[in-house]
Amino acid sequence: MTDDQHKSGPGRRTMLSAAALGAGGAVLGAAGTARAATPAQGTAAQAAPAAGRGGAHRLPFPAVIGHRGSAGYRPEHTFGSYEYALEIGADVVEQDLVPTRDGHLVCRHEPEIGGTTDVADHPEFANRRTTKTVDGVATTGWFTTDFTLAELKTLRAVERLPAVRQRNTIYNGRWEVPTFDEVLAWADREGRRRGRPVWLHTETKHPTLFRQMGLPLEERLTALLKRYGRHRADAPQFLESFEAQSLQRLGRLGVAAPKIFLLSGLTSQPWDFVVSGDKRTVADLVTPAGLKWTASFAQGIGPTTDLIIPHDASGKLLEPTTLVADAHREGLVLHPYTARNENQFLPADYRVGTDPNAYGDPLASFARWFATGIDGLFTDNADTAVLAREDYWNSATR
Repeated sequence: MTDDQHKSGPGRRTMLSAAALGAGGAVLGAAGTARAATPAQGTAAQAAPAAGRGGAHRLPFPAVIGHRGSAGYRPEHTFGSYEYALEIGADVVEQDLVPTRDGHLVCRHEPEIGGTTDVADHPEFANRRTTKTVDGVATTGWFTTDFTLAELKTLRAVERLPAVRQRNTIYNGRWEVPTFDEVLAWADREGRRRGRPVWLHTETKHPTLFRQMGLPLEERLTALLKRYGRHRADAPQFLESFEAQSLQRLGRLGVAAPKIFLLSGLTSQPWDFVVSGDKRTVADLVTPAGLKWTASFAQGIGPTTDLIIPHDASGKLLEPTTLVADAHREGLVLHPYTARNENQFLPADYRVGTDPNAYGDPLASFARWFATGIDGLFTDNADTAVLAREDYWNSATR
């Protein structure tokens, strides 16, 4: 990146908004235009794309996306996690969707639920433990596709990383596994109570796998989105997937809400590419040609933070890539993942002490990512990201 690309004053923020929206602005809704604002107004020097109906509701720039709710403080994908994410400042709340045996969409990061529920403590389900191949990887445990919704509702959520987030284990057993239908109803209620929409960021997990199993996600998801009016271009709703075909299918089904194509490591391939014989890797997808192709069906990308600022073998950050500028040039917004407080998840530059589970200096780390010009950031710790965004705004106006 050149020195000019590192500048982050208010004028650059406004120009960057126009670049980021580009052709995608029309798709993101009538409100998908930049508007200047001062940090004193409690918002960034530009508004993020996508808005509520008629442009009445905008996201701060950059938006704070509560990863699986507030996974740093509550067992992930529970109403406790989603509600707390809003309480601590998340602008958007994420859900991951997998199907049950009887076709309901439930919120779990993976179909295997041995690590996120108390299913192992239920002797009546002991014989459901099995090994399945998930996107080419043999995985042993209990799977949502072997349970009806009624059976899943007898389970309770537990902390996925108890060794890292021991304090979260006090909530083990408190919340059940929510359906996406329940989340949509909750978001509607919360939106009315708060006087503003509750933004959701919803991922189709392993869509090719589930379609092969006769449990396609997109048709079920589309029906729910249309029931709650979240299929429209101006709805407070993002759709995300690591598989391009899933986002394309949603578009063909009439879902106009903004879509975010998730991208993993440079050498990885989306699973739908593997199945279809497409030889492209993520390294191909982050080129100008790859981004232009993505812009034909999506309004943004969700890359790993490493694709924006890579690191060396020791974990120290290197110079940013041109991905932010290249994506904005194609009218794509960027929602990278995942920012966390603990040392083991931070770049080496921001680790404090030697305990991998202790907090490092996430405020400085998050602010550094914000300074690249990203449009949003997935984080397990929304409150940290909100403070880091304030630090970033303040530094941008000095």
